[in-house]
Amino acid sequence: MSQSDRGLRRLAAGTLLVAFQGTTAPGWVLRELENGLGGVTLFGFNVAGPDQLRSLTASLRGAGEPVVSLDEEGGDVTRLAYHVGSPYPGNAALGAVDDVELTHRVYRAIGSELAACGVNLDMAPDADVNTEADNPVIGTRSFGDEPALVARHTVAAVQGLQSTHVAACVKHFPGHGATRVDSHLAIPVVDVTPDVLRERELVPFRAAIEAGTRSIMTAHVAVPSLTGDLPATLSGAALTGLLRDELGYDGVVITDALDMEAITGGVGLGGGAVQSLAAGSDLLCLGPRPGYDDVLRIIAEIVAAVEDGRLPPVRLEQAAARLADLRAWFAAPGEPAAEQNGVGLHAARRAVRLTGSTAPLVEPLVIEVDTPPTIAVGDVPWGVGPWLPQAEVVRIEPAAADVAALLAKAGRRSLVVVVKDAHRYEASRSLVSALVAARPDATVIEMGLPIWRPGSAAYIATYGAARANAQAAVELLTA
Repeated sequence: MSQSDRGLRRLAAGTLLVAFQGTTAPGWVLRELENGLGGVTLFGFNVAGPDQLRSLTASLRGAGEPVVSLDEEGGDVTRLAYHVGSPYPGNAALGAVDDVELTHRVYRAIGSELAACGVNLDMAPDADVNTEADNPVIGTRSFGDEPALVARHTVAAVQGLQSTHVAACVKHFPGHGATRVDSHLAIPVVDVTPDVLRERELVPFRAAIEAGTRSIMTAHVAVPSLTGDLPATLSGAALTGLLRDELGYDGVVITDALDMEAITGGVGLGGGAVQSLAAGSDLLCLGPRPGYDDVLRIIAEIVAAVEDGRLPPVRLEQAAARLADLRAWFAAPGEPAAEQNGVGLHAARRAVRLTGSTAPLVEPLVIEVDTPPTIAVGDVPWGVGPWLPQAEVVRIEPAAADVAALLAKAGRRSLVVVVKDAHRYEASRSLVSALVAARPDATVIEMGLPIWRPGSAAYIATYGAARANAQAAVELLTA
């Protein structure tokens, strides 16, 4: 391989954020980092604890200058606390409180934890304006459904994270909040006019750009008035025409995971990588499914696309220059680490809402209505059991629930029903309604968005299912 060929391969590899299984870095990842690989994206299965994560990131940095990224949004989407649930409430709770200083403090605390573990880029905050109540992938990840509210909290989150020298990655451009399809499974469509897009979806992104976000993540959503049938991740009109030229953004553009069905179901991994780079992205997040052979094929496809004219070489040079700027920012001295001081629980307590009144618990039976995890969240534990050790807790599949048996089990005991995003699941609503009809003295705890409310004696809304949200709810229940 000639020196120019090696240089081209190095530029191509420099655009990739790869994933891997396990809690230590495979040899191929370390070798590719030595050969210019852009970096890695970590998932819950890569994290066993702070000490292990520090060791892992140190080994990665020993092999190169990687971007070390993960999705730490607080709330339902957590990687640091994937096995136990986050100590921080998510964006919906912070939006419900609507105190931008509190949002800044929460994200500064998150950034401090990440920095201490050697992570230098957080794929957060979520800046989507969640205007579709039945959105299957955003929901409590959004600060709310009002553009101005989402914008001011996005700015606070960006500034909080970046005060710790962890780069923010504001997502999902140009907006995933008005969708009813999960882009992990298909291409969602946001069928709005350019004016609506600018007045609603783009407001938080414009604010984040003005606040100096170091990176922005693309959405695999089609906006017919802007991108035609293409997802924004593959659209030059979205990434260059709108984001670069109109909004004036010159930071790093990172794709959402290219192994999602919205991309692989159409153009495939290699084709998606080339098209996204041509459209204006700088870093390609590959997600958890592609292995080393896939990575080699993607690098080869990018090299071939430059050689046959499908991908202008200047795009790789631009991406490399932006990443060099980002790495220089990583290396600059940061502020001292923030004190945690229980800010997550403090925020969750301020967010939780009680309608009606609770009664003292008597041998409580807690029925947790099972809710399928989304792909973005994963199988993170949720529920109130850890905070109610005196209770009997049962987890029920709503479609298979025997209401009579549950009511008999409850008897004269206190009944607490815990649900998550009941508005999205008819079986959950039916089960809760039947239980409350027979036991109007029951307390219902909603750990998703409080859109549907049954007629129970007490209704507690947490605006998220993080560990901190659960503790705050139980404190209200037992006050």
